[in-house]
Amino acid sequence: MWLLYQITTALTLLVAGPFLLLSRGRHYLETLPGRLGRHTGLVPDSPVWVHAVSVGEVGVAATLVEALPEELPLLVTTITPTGQERARAAFGQRAAVAYLPFDLGLPARRFLDRFSPRALVLVEGDLWPLVLRLVKQRGLPVVVINGRISDRSFGRMSKVRRWLGPLLGRVDRFGVQTKDDRRRLTALGVPEEKVTVTGNLKFESASPRELPELEATLHELAGSRPILVAGSTMGGEEEQVLEAFEQLGGGDRALLILAPRHPERLGEVEKLLQTRDLPMVRRSRIQPGRQPAVVLLDTMGELASIYRVGSGAFIGGTLVPTGGHNPLEAARFNLPIAVGPSMENFQEMASKFDRDRAWQRVASAAELAAVWEEWLSHPEKAAEMGARAAELVTRNQGALARTLEILAPVLTADTP
Repeated sequence: MWLLYQITTALTLLVAGPFLLLSRGRHYLETLPGRLGRHTGLVPDSPVWVHAVSVGEVGVAATLVEALPEELPLLVTTITPTGQERARAAFGQRAAVAYLPFDLGLPARRFLDRFSPRALVLVEGDLWPLVLRLVKQRGLPVVVINGRISDRSFGRMSKVRRWLGPLLGRVDRFGVQTKDDRRRLTALGVPEEKVTVTGNLKFESASPRELPELEATLHELAGSRPILVAGSTMGGEEEQVLEAFEQLGGGDRALLILAPRHPERLGEVEKLLQTRDLPMVRRSRIQPGRQPAVVLLDTMGELASIYRVGSGAFIGGTLVPTGGHNPLEAARFNLPIAVGPSMENFQEMASKFDRDRAWQRVASAAELAAVWEEWLSHPEKAAEMGARAAELVTRNQGALARTLEILAPVLTADTP
């Protein structure tokens, strides 16, 4: 069975590889050594291994790492290049940072031999069958933190429930975000005593670093105009955001900071901006004295800090059916927030924002333009909404302490 799984995985990689390299070659080609289990950087002595898939999970990992003893050796892995870049910026010399190896015997064994971790902590639950099997063969504890199972995932997993036993059974403890996540896991066969509702660690994330020079530059570019931030936008969504901005009055009314979720799409988004009568500048090419209509954020790790200068925010991935993105980075700064209908990946969080009227739902460019107009015309109403969002963030904290509690046996365990 394991031989068949590895053959299937290898064939999938061989088929998909050329397409990935053609479409995103410069992002993925240089990652191949790491994905093959080769690592030439820092190798800590018997680290706790924290696996975070991409940018969002790296943020959760950073919250956890900040609370861990400084003397505890750490290894952080990601799958995506953007997650890797974010991890290197977040952890510096505090942790070794590497790519998760392909789920194949040779790369995975090479990786485990290289690092000899003492435990595996999976952020939100990214379960790779062969990696988990090899980890458990070495007697390492495995814990999922900030776990969640969406409606869509639960529907798919329920159809193959009988095949999930060996996979889920290799996890020793699950710390999950909500009671619904706990119910879904137990319905899939996980014993109740293995699952603890800890809450959502994203409510615990530390305030991003201040960027005073960048903030001053953005205020200079804006002049007397307010700043609107459209963060983590996805394909098919920038058109709607720009349409809303033009309906608002474009650069005459505000400065728009547009931040696509995936950096490989920056060229595509720049071409879109060039087809519209909206003077724009890339953040990396800002020139003093100009007052563009749009700043295209083409640098990594700055969006969370940039929300600090905004008068309003739109959270991307919500006007197109991609499941949504985390609104908390904007909410912490008392910022009024607009989101589209797609928030399937954050259902519990979205229900809290809906209930507290801590954001505004929109379903089209016209509705987004109307909300922006309302905020700019009535800043006191925008401030009230922003205050409700910030208060919601504060009220839902506490997950970190509960997560550390379930991790305590792992963190204090003797090195294998």
